[in-house]
Amino acid sequence: MNINEVKKRLNKLNSGPSSSGPSDYAQAFWKPRVDEGRSTVRIVPYKFNKDYPFSELYFHFNVGKMRMLALTNFGESDPIVEVTNELRRSSDAEMKELAKKISPRLRYFAPVIVRGEEDKGVRFWEFGKQVYTTLLKDIELLAEDGVTDITDVYAGNDISVEMNQESGKLYPTTTVRIKSKSTPLHDDSKMVEQYLEDQKELVSIYKKYSFDEMKTVLQNHMTTLQGDTEEVAHVKKQSSSLDDSLDDLFDDDFDS
Repeated sequence: MNINEVKKRLNKLNSGPSSSGPSDYAQAFWKPRVDEGRSTVRIVPYKFNKDYPFSELYFHFNVGKMRMLALTNFGESDPIVEVTNELRRSSDAEMKELAKKISPRLRYFAPVIVRGEEDKGVRFWEFGKQVYTTLLKDIELLAEDGVTDITDVYAGNDISVEMNQESGKLYPTTTVRIKSKSTPLHDDSKMVEQYLEDQKELVSIYKKYSFDEMKTVLQNHMTTLQGDTEEVAHVKKQSSSLDDSLDDLFDDDFDS
């Protein structure tokens, strides 16, 4: 693991403000559960980025029925991002609020082996900014003590993961702790080789929508909002202040 990359990503988290349905989700992803108590996982070197096992991806969660990979992940124009940017420039408070609702959200992933479930192979663990920040900080501290790579297949470090549902809170909290004792990824070298080679590229698990497909999803979403709230009416009212690309998205689809 490249410790300089860890430092760079941690600095980015500290300085910055804080999707499509996945295919074979159950086989490709692991998710900790409150009823399972504490789990132990091992982050493995990522086949598609050997210097850095973590992946950062933007998703659209509040447009359409399924999450969608933002096209900005691929360096491409994204119609929802374009509309969001236009709405943010508006002086209307409700348009700004709509921008918050449809703006993409950043999620983080790591390829892991789950202890006790080694036969299921490498899966992706998805988590939010708080867990990501904790992991990067702990990795940085361990590096100061000479532990430079928790993913090392011979002498890396497992991670304890526990979810707790606290009274009065809507969502459970996730606690992570990198174990100080180093252990091998697996005692069988053939299994280690299999874990390193038999991995999927994260973005390939999700459907990549085209610009036009995402534009259609956004238009349908706005049409649905028209029947439920007055937000779309505000968008139409002030659409003349937006650029041509926004007008193209909003023109005929908002006429009753």
